[in-house]
Amino acid sequence: MTRRIPVLATIIVAAAVALMIGLGIWQLQRAKWKEQLLAQYAQAQKLPPIVWPTVPLKSDQLPLFRYATGVCLRPVARQAIAGENLKGETGYSQIVDCATGAEGPGMSVDIGWSKNPNAKFNWRGGPVSGVIAPDRHSRIRLVAAGSVPGLEQSAPPTTASIPNNHRSYALQWFSFAAIALIIYGLALRKRMKEPKQS
Repeated sequence: MTRRIPVLATIIVAAAVALMIGLGIWQLQRAKWKEQLLAQYAQAQKLPPIVWPTVPLKSDQLPLFRYATGVCLRPVARQAIAGENLKGETGYSQIVDCATGAEGPGMSVDIGWSKNPNAKFNWRGGPVSGVIAPDRHSRIRLVAAGSVPGLEQSAPPTTASIPNNHRSYALQWFSFAAIALIIYGLALRKRMKEPKQS
């Protein structure tokens, strides 16, 4: 007498497989969204320069990869983050947070690159132009088209630096679902062949 198919285990495996397939489909949707976003960024690089935003913007309104100009009335803070120069050498981009008026979001400016995170430079602000890049701390920053004395120019942002791995993630989830089905199918086959002990 052969064994019966285990109902609870089958339900659990089916739910897990359905979840993995759902995650794979979600990643495909994310891939399509990311492709549209990258196309939007590529188009933004061809648009005329804008003035640095003077009011806070929503996440879907950030003018990423646009050429922009702004005025740093006075530097208020600085930090060094990992960055590259125009030659592709790794080092540190020097970021200066600026006041732009009595109110408003202010402006973060990448004023140049150096090998030394504690590079010495003297920049008191003023007009600056460059490309708007994403920033983890302030959401956006202006990568200056040039540098101040003592620093080299930082590499401008490019869409190539934004990963789009969603299709490979989708393939992984679909593969996990297929492997789970194969393993469970083999386990069921073995179980069904074993005689039921009385």
